Amino acid sequence: MAVSRASFGFLAATALLFAIFLPVAQPHSLAPAPAPTSDGTSIDQGIAYVLMMVALALTYLIHNADLSNSF
Repeated sequence: MAVSRASFGFLAATALLFAIFLPVAQPHSLAPAPAPTSDGTSIDQGIAYVLMMVALALTYLIHNADLSNSF
């Protein structure tokens, strides 16, 4: 039991040291993120694609209902 507590303590101390000193070793970029350039056309196009898929699914379902009632 003493070995596992010592191992856990060593592991916890090592993890704490890495958490403190590792981010300092890597340089941070101070450049700001670029501004978003979307003007909304991609959102409109996505909505149009979703509406076309809904129309296609409804057409398929209605067509199948017509074929099953013809017997």
